[in-house]
Amino acid sequence: MVANLPVSSYDQKAVQQAVDRLFALLRADERIDPSWKITVKPNLLMKRRPEEGTTTHPAVVRAVVRHLKALGVRQIVIADSPGGVYTRAALTGIYRASGMEEVAKETGASLNFDLGTTHCPQPDGAVCKAFDLINPVAQADFVISVAKLKSHCMTGLSGGVKNLFGCIPGLTKPEFHWRYPNEDDFSNMLLDLCETVRPGLTFVDAVVSMEGDGPSSGDLRNTGLLLAADNPCELDRCLAHVMGRKPESLSTVRNSIRRGLCPADFEAVRRTGAELPVFRDFKMPRSRTVDFQMNIPKPLRGAAKPVIERFFTPRPVVDPKICIGCGKCAESCPAHTIAVENRRAVIHREKCIRCYCCHEMCPVHAISVKRSRLLEKL
Repeated sequence: MVANLPVSSYDQKAVQQAVDRLFALLRADERIDPSWKITVKPNLLMKRRPEEGTTTHPAVVRAVVRHLKALGVRQIVIADSPGGVYTRAALTGIYRASGMEEVAKETGASLNFDLGTTHCPQPDGAVCKAFDLINPVAQADFVISVAKLKSHCMTGLSGGVKNLFGCIPGLTKPEFHWRYPNEDDFSNMLLDLCETVRPGLTFVDAVVSMEGDGPSSGDLRNTGLLLAADNPCELDRCLAHVMGRKPESLSTVRNSIRRGLCPADFEAVRRTGAELPVFRDFKMPRSRTVDFQMNIPKPLRGAAKPVIERFFTPRPVVDPKICIGCGKCAESCPAHTIAVENRRAVIHREKCIRCYCCHEMCPVHAISVKRSRLLEKL
């Protein structure tokens, strides 16, 4: 079941009323035992302030925690493994900047500083048979994921499924990009992860969303929605509808349908609450893929592939005038193809797997995703 309500701003009273109503629409209170350890997992991609729209807004997290407190839940931890290193110092800075530190102080929830992991087998995984998850997720009785609606340069959508990538510790995440550079394989890994974590509830902060070159360098857009679901895949199917996208154009949604985790037909998704709006002009990343090989006769595809990869595949580009040489891009690059030379990042393209982690993690937006001029009108 997917529930949706209109929320026009981050006014705390309005957000709280909407979150309380979403819990009621999904009858979630009946499934929560006050004695449980509950982990609330927001999207804390990087050290950004709430108004920058990269992270889940603290008003939504605060409302979720307050609702749990009202149910009598006492063991609540706010936890995520952002991009970059997974250290106490890094977490402290991100909690403070994103507003989570203030949420914890106001509500009595704990902030996670346990840097340990738990090995979790997934024998039914399509591509990945085990994950090392951060302890607060692996050891929770109930996980509530609180995602942020954003476009994404690799998967197209950062929503309910993609938010769970933050359950993978620190710099282990780039290793998954290296293991699964293909978009469908990477998305299937995310779905295997989703089936491993199995969040009891997923909320999506779509009051203000990010469009264009998300998940960290896009443009903010007022979409005025809060959504919640007990099935992250069905929730993402609804987000595709909100974004005005065909489900096959978003890799996590496309593969969810293939695996029978959500229906292909939007009308087949069980929904409650308000009618979902559609933003047909929602901007997508410039890095969307265009598979020209499908239009080329099979015998010629092998010869055409190098030309396509060189001239038609989007690639990350560093603006040396903006780059500050901090090394965040090199730190997050799974292929180790970035070096800081003369205090500026340099991408050695011959090894680039086009995962766009560098674009995602650059704190000053010095890395953009460049498409061929021949594709700009496609």
